[in-house]
Amino acid sequence: MYKLIKQEGHARRGEFTTPHGTVQTPVFMNVGTQGAIKGALSARDLKEVGCQIELSNTYHLHVRPGDTLVKELGGLHRFMRWDGPILTDSGGFQIFSLAKLRNIKEEGVTFNSHVDGRRIFMGPEESMRIQANLGSDIAMAFDECVKIPSPYDYVSKSCDRTHRWLLRCKAALTDYNSQEDAVNPGQVLFGINQGAVFHDLRIEHMKKIADLDLPGYAIGGLAVGESHQEMYDTIEAVEEYMPKDKPRYLMGVGTPCNIIEGVARGVDFFDCVMPARNGRHGHLFTWGGIINIKNEKYVRDERPIDPKCNCPVCRTYSRAYLRHLFKAEEMLAMRLSVGHNLYFYNRLMSRIRDSLDQGSFAQFRQEFTEILDKRV
Repeated sequence: MYKLIKQEGHARRGEFTTPHGTVQTPVFMNVGTQGAIKGALSARDLKEVGCQIELSNTYHLHVRPGDTLVKELGGLHRFMRWDGPILTDSGGFQIFSLAKLRNIKEEGVTFNSHVDGRRIFMGPEESMRIQANLGSDIAMAFDECVKIPSPYDYVSKSCDRTHRWLLRCKAALTDYNSQEDAVNPGQVLFGINQGAVFHDLRIEHMKKIADLDLPGYAIGGLAVGESHQEMYDTIEAVEEYMPKDKPRYLMGVGTPCNIIEGVARGVDFFDCVMPARNGRHGHLFTWGGIINIKNEKYVRDERPIDPKCNCPVCRTYSRAYLRHLFKAEEMLAMRLSVGHNLYFYNRLMSRIRDSLDQGSFAQFRQEFTEILDKRV
């Protein structure tokens, strides 16, 4: 599944093969939570911005249109007309971040839907069934994402429960994908490391789940309020105990700087809503830093968003035009801005991979780590 091609320090250059194609890593997964990128981008647009792997969410697609409907219609790939790899998040994070009322037990979690308030139960078996119905290439384990900070004792017990849930996820997914009507029999399970910012709990949990010899592993429960340095320190503590022959995924991260620093610490997969969310508000990533296209100074600016960018937006439209679209509240403003930001993120990963191929990642990191997150 995963092939490590070369390494520079802890940074890894590899590839991960799925039933819907081979992913070159390090990679950024473009977030299409409900089967679409927020900002009116289609599957065809994802191809144009260089997306390798799309990420959708188990919880949201279960609530609507319903995972059984998606299965009836041929699975998520056919439903959204995306023929590349798909990763589905387990729904765990959304349950713990969206649900106002929830009850966590050994069996799973009972909570209210954020859409219509109806009571929903989700445990490891339910999450795996939904993801099997969607037919993604990578299914994420059902886990508890604890708040930071949380008491040590609670985090310790939560890690133990998440491990027990992982054992149930593994058994359930094996069963679902061995059935004759399986949407994607080649679907694989990634386990999730938890433990907040307690390094001893992180390491103990990572050792336990590594013993299960899963196809991939994620570091979850970060980018939820801790400092960047706490996040980096936690990655460093855990990385040593992550299998070297399996991909590593840092969930929900992050800024261009976070990604470069994550790669430097041995991470292969990233995802974040930031490029799309920022784009919808006119905050655009460039190779010289972040600009707010709504600013008055761009009213007559005929230059592209980024003269160094070769995306379809920068090849065609001016800053002045994009600013006008935002001020006029035209939907096209969001579409063009999100398209540019996703192209930038995918190009960032391409340049990281090129630097690793050439043995120059250290120089790339030194040149771009600080500048890309700066406001211009």
